[in-house]
Amino acid sequence: MIKSKRVYEPATPDDGERYLIERLWPRGIKKEGLKLKVWLKDIAPSTELRQWFAHDPIKWAEFRRRYMKELTSDAAALRPLIAAARRGTVTLLYSARDTEHNSALVLLAFLEKKLKTKK
Repeated sequence: MIKSKRVYEPATPDDGERYLIERLWPRGIKKEGLKLKVWLKDIAPSTELRQWFAHDPIKWAEFRRRYMKELTSDAAALRPLIAAARRGTVTLLYSARDTEHNSALVLLAFLEKKLKTKK
């Protein structure tokens, strides 16, 4: 199972392995205070894409398309998450305020599709 959660929400036992999937460290969070398995910077949207999107819901469909393309081009970065999801629950941690338009949701959908096609 793969879930997503804002990094500012408290960790819970049902989170399983927690992975930070942001290129930048979240504001106001101390590294030693965040319970996570690994910080996967390279899986986050590129700096150019992140800056272009700027969390503008009007750009959401195009952001999803472009980010999926980036994910497709870097299969090696996905391997730790795919392996972890096959072992158990994985929670993707993100820092965006918008819970309906963020990179974690795109990555979650991408990973679920990968897991279904490669059993």
